[in-house]
Amino acid sequence: MTAWRALVRRHDLDLLLVEARSPGPRRRTQGMGFALPGLAVLERARAQLDARLERHWLHAYERARRRYGRAVVAVRARVCQGCYITLPTSAAANADTPTVCESCGRILIWR
Repeated sequence: MTAWRALVRRHDLDLLLVEARSPGPRRRTQGMGFALPGLAVLERARAQLDARLERHWLHAYERARRRYGRAVVAVRARVCQGCYITLPTSAAANADTPTVCESCGRILIWR
């Protein structure tokens, strides 16, 4: 699994954990017929992903998540969808590896 895929999965797990811990979203999700797995299952999957990630990516992810709530954002037409700054052309040189927005510090996923 590539680093950016692991970061996206970690981000998805964190969003699921927020919903699973909040009573309002949890009731709505269960009311639609979806069963949320137990918190222990989500926490275990999160710990497994953390073990695979390099420390500097995990640190960058946690820092952006604490600051903004969403740590991973898409890039469309060289624009960061977190802070809406136009990124330099050189930032897209290697879209296969994760990059960090120079302005906001979020992890960028190039589409």
